[in-house]
Amino acid sequence: MPNNIILVVEDDPEVREVVCFVLREADFLVSTAENAHDAWTLIRKHPPTLILLDWMLPGISGIELARQLKTNHDSRGIPIVILTAKGEEDDKLLGFESGADDYITKPFSPRELVARIKAVLRRTETHEREEVVKYGEIRLDTTTYRVTVNGKPIALGPTEFRLLRFLMRNPERIHSRTQLLDQVWGTNVVIEERTVDVYMRRLRKALTKKYCDSYLQTVRGVGYRLSTEIEGDTA
Repeated sequence: MPNNIILVVEDDPEVREVVCFVLREADFLVSTAENAHDAWTLIRKHPPTLILLDWMLPGISGIELARQLKTNHDSRGIPIVILTAKGEEDDKLLGFESGADDYITKPFSPRELVARIKAVLRRTETHEREEVVKYGEIRLDTTTYRVTVNGKPIALGPTEFRLLRFLMRNPERIHSRTQLLDQVWGTNVVIEERTVDVYMRRLRKALTKKYCDSYLQTVRGVGYRLSTEIEGDTA
């Protein structure tokens, strides 16, 4: 993947050196930054294909930097992978809340790191030309991260946005909680299935304001689906 530039934002020189070596061995081009300020400078000059971001940075944390990147028009489309020693479920959820596309805990194996980065890039490249997704009255723009219903905007967090995006790209199908975890939070991220229910409730609440909450259906004992038709044992 010679055209893929990975920006490694890591203040620990030893970790940075190891990560860069692994990525270059996998044929990635690599640039580096030690803090959020330097990262922003590089991103504005040469936007990377993906950002590998350490949580514990000096000054502005990696989590705050991720939030800034995902709310900035020019950088919000760049996928972010959080790399951190924080491995608790709450930490992972906070990482995804910031807009991260995947979350890798230290210590990590070189093979896992490369595999996870490639998986995120595949997901991004698969849909990079599909800028606008429509379903019923809902319109989702992947370039501006805006969702509207009948032209009226609704506010969604990063995780709810990814969840709705996946459902809109795969409507009418029933998706189990495990499938949704894999598709929205990424494979190999250990998060309880109840997390899906929490974010489904948040998404449904946001859609309620525009009277589209009935699209998001719970199929008891199976999972969820996005559908304009109500049938079977749904809630």
